[in-house]
Amino acid sequence: MDTSAADTRAGTIRIEQFPAGLEDGRPDARTMGWFEAVRAGFHDGAPQPGHVGAYVAAYQADRRVLWGAYDDGARPGAWGPDIPVATYGSLANTMNVGGGRLVPTHQITAVTVRPTHRRRGLLRTMITTDLEQAAGRGFAVAALTASEATIYGRFGFGAAAFTRRVEVDVRERFALRAAPFGTMELVDPASMLELAPRIFAGFHGRTTGSLDRQFSYAQVASGRWQSEKPEPNPDLRVAVHFRPDGEPGGYVAYKFAGWHSEPHTMKVVDLVAASEASYRELWRYLGSIDLVQRIVWSAAPADDPLPWALSDPRSYRVTAEEDALWLRILDPVAALEARRFEQDGSLAFAVRDPLGLAVGRFRLDAAGGQARVERLDASAAVDLTLDVDVLGSLYLGGARGRTLAGAGRLEGDDAAVGRLDRLFALASAPYCITHF
Repeated sequence: MDTSAADTRAGTIRIEQFPAGLEDGRPDARTMGWFEAVRAGFHDGAPQPGHVGAYVAAYQADRRVLWGAYDDGARPGAWGPDIPVATYGSLANTMNVGGGRLVPTHQITAVTVRPTHRRRGLLRTMITTDLEQAAGRGFAVAALTASEATIYGRFGFGAAAFTRRVEVDVRERFALRAAPFGTMELVDPASMLELAPRIFAGFHGRTTGSLDRQFSYAQVASGRWQSEKPEPNPDLRVAVHFRPDGEPGGYVAYKFAGWHSEPHTMKVVDLVAASEASYRELWRYLGSIDLVQRIVWSAAPADDPLPWALSDPRSYRVTAEEDALWLRILDPVAALEARRFEQDGSLAFAVRDPLGLAVGRFRLDAAGGQARVERLDASAAVDLTLDVDVLGSLYLGGARGRTLAGAGRLEGDDAAVGRLDRLFALASAPYCITHF
């Protein structure tokens, strides 16, 4: 996709959409300029052509669309007009919305605006155009991971799934209460090119809130790429859990923080388990590594079973919590009819949407795990009124209506809020370990 300069404008700035590209085997000038702007926006060093070439192949596999906002005004000494003053990107993958139901989801990434060009409506122009296009292509939900929590609410995104950063003391007191299950094996990281997607598919199918992963994840798990650049990672180790039937059920990729770390620390790079039993065994393995006193992981689930599995739960410590996934409902009817409902019931509600994409009044009737949603007349009575970002936070059960009502984020009486919570509750909290 490539829009001409005349198609989309924000003031005097032209905005283009295009795929990452190569020219004679090297990144083309437009792609190099885009990466230059993105890396500046996230305070990274200048891009290397060899690295960008690897990313181009990955972005093409992901079918990413890149956006650049260009200022053609000539200013002596300034970056040239081939480097955008604002960037944006999008791709699509499936999201588990409960009960193993996988829904195509529009994902937003690489959002930057140069400090010299703020307050000109560049982000608003790109994100509103993109969301309108995504809705027009039939996406019911959009998603992003937010570097700043104050930006995306005004565009209708609400925090929907959360993770924890945890530290686990694995000295003498570390032990699990449950009996061992299956076997653990240290593997050649290269084998993860095939195993990582296969194991993740099991996790994805059972985990509400999970987003399928882009090309780079298998590269990192295999040690072919580091987390921050597409170069080999010689420090990476990978262990795989095999069930008693011989099938792989989980893996953990990790690296030592160095002998200078006190206490001696192992960092989890990626941990994926297709079952609770595999999850326990990955931790049993981590706790058995010699000469290590602490395990650090930044993507533990909000309702982590690990402290309940430990003989000494006090060896588990939460050091931070993060909103890992933000959702934006584009089509309330399609989005709500797609997700699983574990309770039967009915609710009428009104949605406010500053962009007008999801605005309206609706009635939801859930029975047997499935919902039927109909659009109501503008004058119809409703039980609740809420903004579209609140609906995004409620969508996967990651936030409770009573909490949001107490925060002044939705309007309705106690009985209606209680009915909302019963209807939207799921057996487990949403959990997303895919960043994009």
